[in-house]
Amino acid sequence: MIHVLAIITAKSGQRGVLLQAFKAIVPTVHAEAGCVEYGPVIDVDGADPAFGPDTFVVVEKWESMAALKAHAVASHMKAYGEKTKDLVAKRAVHVLTDA
Repeated sequence: MIHVLAIITAKSGQRGVLLQAFKAIVPTVHAEAGCVEYGPVIDVDGADPAFGPDTFVVVEKWESMAALKAHAVASHMKAYGEKTKDLVAKRAVHVLTDA
């Protein structure tokens, strides 16, 4: 199992717009071969420490590294990246495996 935590920080005040675009592609990603889990999460109220109001984390699980690599080059992901590139301040993607 491949686990991914993608920490996405939107430009100030743009998280809602970015999340709307992200949520639009979630059903398509869920249909990809090897996708086990894929969805955005945000801080709970009062979290300490917190990622902050401009950040969300994508929690992903993939059956294999090959499935993750196919996801990364999928046409809908390229289109999403093009559509949202001006909304993203920074992104950190951590690819992990079971300990």
